[in-house]
Amino acid sequence: MYLMTTNSSSDYDISTIAAIATAVGSCGIGVIRISGPEAFAIADKVFKSASVVPSQKPSHTVHYGTLVDTKSGEPVDKVLLTIFRAPSSYTGEDVVEISCHGGIVTLRKALQAVFAAGAKPAEPGEFTKRAFLNGRLDLAQAEAVNDLIKAQTDDAQRLALRQLGGSLSTEVSKLTDVLLSILSRIEAAVDFPEDVEEPDYHELADEISNIAGVIDRLISTSDRGRIYREGISLAIVGRPNVGKSSLLNALLRQTRAIVTAVPGTTRDVIEETINIRGIPVVAADTAGLREASDEVERIGVELTERTMAAAGMVLVVLDASTGITDDDRDILHRIGTTSIIVLNKVDVVSEDSLQEILSDIRTEAIGRIVVPVSAATGEGIEDLEDQIADMVLGGHAGVPEGVFVTNLRHKQALIDARESLSRALETIEQEMPVDFLSVDLIAARMSLGEITGETATEDLIDRIFSDFCIGK
Repeated sequence: MYLMTTNSSSDYDISTIAAIATAVGSCGIGVIRISGPEAFAIADKVFKSASVVPSQKPSHTVHYGTLVDTKSGEPVDKVLLTIFRAPSSYTGEDVVEISCHGGIVTLRKALQAVFAAGAKPAEPGEFTKRAFLNGRLDLAQAEAVNDLIKAQTDDAQRLALRQLGGSLSTEVSKLTDVLLSILSRIEAAVDFPEDVEEPDYHELADEISNIAGVIDRLISTSDRGRIYREGISLAIVGRPNVGKSSLLNALLRQTRAIVTAVPGTTRDVIEETINIRGIPVVAADTAGLREASDEVERIGVELTERTMAAAGMVLVVLDASTGITDDDRDILHRIGTTSIIVLNKVDVVSEDSLQEILSDIRTEAIGRIVVPVSAATGEGIEDLEDQIADMVLGGHAGVPEGVFVTNLRHKQALIDARESLSRALETIEQEMPVDFLSVDLIAARMSLGEITGETATEDLIDRIFSDFCIGK
């Protein structure tokens, strides 16, 4: 009564689809995936072997043969063909996977042969969408497939794998089961008042509060979870020739930005993705902040200003060999507290001079984190990475065991469910009739169902899968 389920196999086009399921380019092996009711019939047309007819072979078997163009009869490639019979396949349908040599020309010719035999081109994410609609995955698990593909760090991959395994879905299902139990007791009391006693308000308040507590805990993981999933943007700023490009190269452990002794060498913003303690960090090396001497430099400085304003964190680089300057002070006063001051070139100054400069900086920027480094020698770089991770994660670096919310959509659904539960608790506190609770409890149930897809709308499902790559 409270459930609006969308994942029914009758809700989508049951044509047979095909796509290249591996990255397009020169590689050892490329895979073409075919899914749908005609998958085996299509395989019979394009796959030729003296002893193998694909439609007659059992599930989860692999066969060697020749892929042919049905129009010309010409061979396309020597291939391996793998059979997965419904429902024991990724999509829950009959599936055939053809492993070819990975050259782009070969793969395209093989895919065209499959299309000519009757398959339709798959839409982005359509294989995983069919897996969801056929009950092989719920919506949170399906989204984890995309997260797993896009993961840029080990920690991001680990979180995606947990969600694919059902960690979040299991937690949400437990909550919805309790909600359904409460709703069924309320409904029975309303429908059969003479036979069923109304639930005790104190017991209901305790049950609802417990659900709210679990939701609060899940919401509290979302900021860290999203950082591991989506990463942060980091702007490296400072006046010219303080070593911003050298610092980027040191963080990358390779030479990416051009480094010279000439001030103003960097004119454009250079971006690179760095793995810092499991966090995907898009670091931007920017043009030096100063009064521009020409039009090209002026544009570079404007880009720096925009990059700095949009960044999730800023590294302000100072030069230990020159000490803090008026230009440095101006930059420090413009940067917010979500920043770290990086004192570079500490390898070229004495210890006494270094301590004096550090004292000046701390006086100028009270309470700000200052990390001495040498981009040239690597000294202090690991300390800097620790400070970045600690600031981004609020001092909680590393991914502990347990359920993490990594997706903004999931967080918003939990917030909506929590607000509905708060209204339900207010209803109990005001001692309103018990059937008034149903409205807010059903709303909470619907919000939680959006996470797993049980109550998700068709538009939402289409929007989620449109973000997938073709072939997955």
